[in-house]
Amino acid sequence: MDIQKIIEEREAWLGWKNIRPLRDALAKLPHIPDAEVQLGDWVKVSSPSISEEERARVEAAARMMKPWRKGPFDLFGVRIDSEWQSYKKYDLLRPYLDLEGKRVADVGCNNGYYMFRMLEFAPASVLGVDPSPLFRTQFDLLQRYIRSDRLRYEMLGIEHMSGFADMFDTVFCLGVLYHRSDPIVALKALKQSLKRGGELYLDTFMIEGDEPVCLVPASTYSKIGNVHFVPTVPALENWCKKAGFERFEVLEVVKTEPDEQRRTEWIDGQSLEDFLDPDDPNRTVEGYPAPRRVYIKTYRK
Repeated sequence: MDIQKIIEEREAWLGWKNIRPLRDALAKLPHIPDAEVQLGDWVKVSSPSISEEERARVEAAARMMKPWRKGPFDLFGVRIDSEWQSYKKYDLLRPYLDLEGKRVADVGCNNGYYMFRMLEFAPASVLGVDPSPLFRTQFDLLQRYIRSDRLRYEMLGIEHMSGFADMFDTVFCLGVLYHRSDPIVALKALKQSLKRGGELYLDTFMIEGDEPVCLVPASTYSKIGNVHFVPTVPALENWCKKAGFERFEVLEVVKTEPDEQRRTEWIDGQSLEDFLDPDDPNRTVEGYPAPRRVYIKTYRK
């Protein structure tokens, strides 16, 4: 796999007709030399010198880039209240993390919220991988002012991770695996990108049960069309073993709640409350068990 050729080809996606106006707005944003960054639950950028006119331009560009799924962010007082309160997932994982000096990848990174948060651990580098030119543009807006030389974003998918053979100490794959029609192939690609002994942090939808079985939605799951398999924890462990991982550790099991995923003015669309049975929040609108996530850590053999 010629990964550099694929990267170069995908840069052309930033010229798509629905993305080009966003890129033009991004290019015209003001340079703020005294921007200060705070990496808390809200990733915050501030400046004592920014003018109201400059702040308005930043807000207009950010609103052009909706929907904002991950966050939240505060850019010079423009509070981007994303659909997901992503700090809840990050704060859940944070006690388990040791990233200092490591080469890290975040696969399915969306707009890079977790990448920015990881900077607090002083990793050597963080590569974000996500094929969406919209999310890449959101990242570029944030990175314009955060300006970290440790971060890099490429519009690639999980299937391209084998092109980074033996490169990473730590890989994150959060909320991606259930979108893959062959989860074992996806896990193998993640494994190939890790150094031997490297660690994978993964979260995915799960169902309760002691048998290694999966829910296979007939069409949609929680109104999501590309959810292929929702495993029990034993099934997920077997997938990981088949892909070449060992030392499977369950970190947390968490039900998705409306205070974590909800509709805001920054998405202009439906969210969790629309995906659940209005008469029984423990079921999806399709009648399946409501979304629960298992967070695991495992290692390349």
